Amino acid sequence: METPPGLYRHHKGGEYEVIGTARHSETLEPMTLYRALYGERGLWVRPAAMFGETVEVDGMARPRFLRIV
Repeated sequence: METPPGLYRHHKGGEYEVIGTARHSETLEPMTLYRALYGERGLWVRPAAMFGETVEVDGMARPRFLRIV
C-alpha cells in the first residue's frame, strides 16, 4: 500500500506532510514517511497500513489521517 504524498490531518488535530512511502529494510513492509507541520517539524515513519486505517473517535469511525491537500 502506497501513501500518496500530500497534506494530512491526524484525527487528534495535528497536520502533517507525507513525503512518500519507504520500505522496511528487512521485511519490505511499506512505511509512510511524514513530517509534522508544527513544533520541531520532526520526521516520522509509520507502517502504511496503520497510517491508512480507520480509528474510533467518540464512537464514530474516522480515518487516522485525512488527506486535506
